[in-house]
Order: sequence, then structure tokens, then C-alpha cells
Amino acid sequence: MTTAAALPSTARMGLSLGKVEILQFFRDRTALTFSFLFPALLLLLFGSIFGDDYDQPGLSAAQVFSASMIAYGIVSTAFITMGVGIATDREDGTLKRLRGTPVTATAYFLGKLILVAVLTVAEVVVLLTAGVVFFDLPLPADAGRWFTFGWLLVLSVVACGLLGIAASALVRSARTAGAVLNVPVVALQFISGVFIHPITQLPDWMITVASVFPVKWMAQGFRSVFLPDTAAGLEAGGAWEHGRIALVLLAWCVIGSVLCLSTFRWTNTRDA
Repeated sequence: MTTAAALPSTARMGLSLGKVEILQFFRDRTALTFSFLFPALLLLLFGSIFGDDYDQPGLSAAQVFSASMIAYGIVSTAFITMGVGIATDREDGTLKRLRGTPVTATAYFLGKLILVAVLTVAEVVVLLTAGVVFFDLPLPADAGRWFTFGWLLVLSVVACGLLGIAASALVRSARTAGAVLNVPVVALQFISGVFIHPITQLPDWMITVASVFPVKWMAQGFRSVFLPDTAAGLEAGGAWEHGRIALVLLAWCVIGSVLCLSTFRWTNTRDA
């Protein structure tokens, strides 16, 4: 008698899919430019235009942008890459074909998350390198700030990745996925203090709206890691508010999980 070969574990399938995702992404020059390099290009642009134009002693606008743009980089690599990738897989039938194989939904999402994690780490390294080399962004010298950076990075990637999965259900066509997902992302950057800082320059209602979403808290958190504590007074609440940042991001992780479970589908509605 012969026995059937054991199927690979979910983790092994996810790792294999992750390797394929990474190779495919870096072969796509369009995705590489707009999802990966675009935040760094914006940082160089904003930093060069505004330079030292800032009221805070010992702090330049370019350094503020360098810290804030990490949040945009994560949104670009996690939310947009995840949303566009799943919408494309659904449109071209990849998801439908995978559904008929031993590959589980968990393995599929694990592969996407591996891609997002790799891209996010690379994105952050690129942004920090640009900030340090071109704008003299000081790197933290104490472990406490790097610990804050670590949990901020993890919660931000998880929240944005889950929301990207959920948002993919709103995209009707893979060709329009990038445009559809970029509209709310760009709008949030302006009202969340990423492109405009101090955030107190914005109308109160804009700050209130931004406070509902994770981008404001992500940007504020990364500023707390790389900027001096005196800069905390420039925030809407007059402090870094690490406890509130953690609670908001955790809440969005939960919301993202619920939205994924309730909205994810393997095929387009018209193909169902």
C-alpha cells in the first residue's frame, strides 16, 4: 500500500507564497516606483522645499517630515500594496484558482503579509537613510525610543495590512485599484499632520476627523521617536500620548480583522 504524501504546513505554504510575491513585486517597475520609492521621493521634495523653515529651536522642517513620512511609507507599502495585490489576484483569477488547491486562505494572507513586512522594513530603511544623510535626522540613542519604534511599526503594519485586505473588496477593477485606494490615503496625509505640521495649523474639525483614523497617530508616534521631547508641544494634544496611540492602533487592528472576515471574497461579484 502507498500513502499519500503529507501536504505542506500552512506556514510552509505561506513562506513559499511570500517568496513568490517578493520576486514578482521587484520585477514590476511600476509597483516598485509608486508603492515603494514614491514616499522617499516626496520626502526629498518636501525636505528640500521647506528646509530649515521651522519655529522650533534646533529642529528643521525637513527633520519633521523625515519622521512623519515613515507613517506614509507604511501606509503605502502595507495598505496600498495589500489592497492592490489582492484586487489584482481576484481580477485575474489567481484567487479563484488557489481556492481549488490545498492552499488555505491563511497561507495566502501569510504570503501577502511576508511581502508587506519585507517592503515595510526596506521602506523604513530608505526613508531613515534619506532623513539622516540629507536632513541630519538624529537617530535615537536610548533603547526606550527604539522599543517605542518597534511596537509602533508592528501595530501600524498589522492595522494597515488588515485594512488593505478589507479595502480590496471595494475595488471593482484591478486597473483602478491604485487610484481608488490612493485617494483616501493622500487625503489622510494632509489632515493627519504628515504633509502639514504643526497639525494645529489645521481647522479643529479636520484634526477631529483625522483622530478617528490611524495615520495621525502613526505619524505622531514616529515623531515621538525621532524628534526631541520639546516638539511634543506642537501636537494637537500637547503631548506624545503613547498610551492613546497604542489603543487607537490596537482598535484598528481589531476593526481591520472584523472587516476582513466580513468583506473578503475569493471571486469578483460578477464571477460568483
